[in-house]
Amino acid sequence: MTATHTRPAHDARQGWATGLTTFAAVMLFLVGLLDVFRGIMAIAEDDVFVTTPDYVFEFDLTSWGWIHLVLGVLALIVSAGLLRISTWARITGVAIAGLVIIANFLSLPYYPLWSVVMIAISGFIIWALCVVEPDGDLYDLSGERRTH
Repeated sequence: MTATHTRPAHDARQGWATGLTTFAAVMLFLVGLLDVFRGIMAIAEDDVFVTTPDYVFEFDLTSWGWIHLVLGVLALIVSAGLLRISTWARITGVAIAGLVIIANFLSLPYYPLWSVVMIAISGFIIWALCVVEPDGDLYDLSGERRTH
């Protein structure tokens, strides 16, 4: 007779939790990096951005650049915390992704396609960080198993 060994459902859920947290960390890193580049372009007053007259939420292009640069740097820092599986990073990651959504919504007329893509990616980040259960065993970057 052969014995059939199956993994418990709890281990499968933890695999999903690890994967979703890693997904959110990588996506938040990409959002942060792209926001840093977008901020630098706007601060340098590059010709990439279209000026839109009579927009309700009109800011100077340099102001938008600083907003995106700060959000991008914060997103990069939080993504490193997510890879270390920190609770503060999960909470802050949701907040930063929400702020990125708001900033990109308000800057839609300046670069619409880029803003829509960033809003969609940030939505996936929020979803991934909110569906993961905080308790259980997860892997850290060193590959060792750790418990909370």
